[in-house]
Order: sequence, then structure tokens, then C-alpha cells
Amino acid sequence: MNKEEIREKILRYETHLNETLRNDLKTCLELRDKVYSEQAEFLALRNTILAIRESGLQKGEPLKTKVDLGCNFYCEAKVDDPTWILVSIGMGFFLEMTLPEALEYIRKKDVELSTQADKLTQQSTKIKTNIKLVIGGLKELQNISLEQKTPYRDAFA
Repeated sequence: MNKEEIREKILRYETHLNETLRNDLKTCLELRDKVYSEQAEFLALRNTILAIRESGLQKGEPLKTKVDLGCNFYCEAKVDDPTWILVSIGMGFFLEMTLPEALEYIRKKDVELSTQADKLTQQSTKIKTNIKLVIGGLKELQNISLEQKTPYRDAFA
């Protein structure tokens, strides 16, 4: 291979690395973060439901609570029947459930979200591996040593 062919090959590898692989990795990690965020919201809801159940409120007995309106701005709220809860099931739809039904839904949703997060973690690991392979190929094409040489310095000198 002549120098011009090597430069073109290096340019193609760098373009693939910067425009494809790094963007794919960023997208994959952002998706995984969204899954973790959604999972955290469901776990917070589960903890709230468990607190309501442990409080021993009966049907017809109102629940007084504080609701975050945003930016840590709270107002008092009164729930007439805390034995029923509205749960977001996606696409802007909410489903009215009893507390045990909501806990079961949250358990299933947690398993599903954990599976999604694991798949995205595996996908990001594959992308990172491809990035390392491309970087290794670039180093080889540019005749850069693959071993990192650290200067030796005598600590007692």
C-alpha cells in the first residue's frame, strides 16, 4: 500500500469511529439511562404504595399528603380513597388499580425494564469493543506502538 491509500484508509476508519460508533454508543447509553430513570420512578411508586399499606388506612378513610407540583413546590392533597391508584401504563394512558394490582404490575414492569437495561448494557459493551478494535487498527496503520510505554523513573534517585 502506498501512503495515499493508507491516508484514505485512516480517514475512513476515523470517520466511522467518530460519526458512527461514538454516536451509537452515546445513543445506547442515553436509552439505558432513560430505562433506569423509568425503573426508579416505578420503584418510588412501589415504596409509596407500601407506605400507604403499612399506614393501615381503610377504605373510605382519607389520606392527607403533600404533592410535588414541580421544582420542589409542594401543596397539601387529600385522597378520599387511597385503596385505588392510577398508574401510568405508557403512551399517556393511566389505569386505575388496587394497591395489590399496582404492586404486581410494578413487579412485572421492573423485570421488563431490567431486561431492557441489560440488553442495552450488552449492546454498549459491543460498541465499546468495536471502538477499541478501530482504534487498534488506526494505531497499526499509523505505526504507533500498541504497548503503552511509561518512562521509567528511579524512585530513590
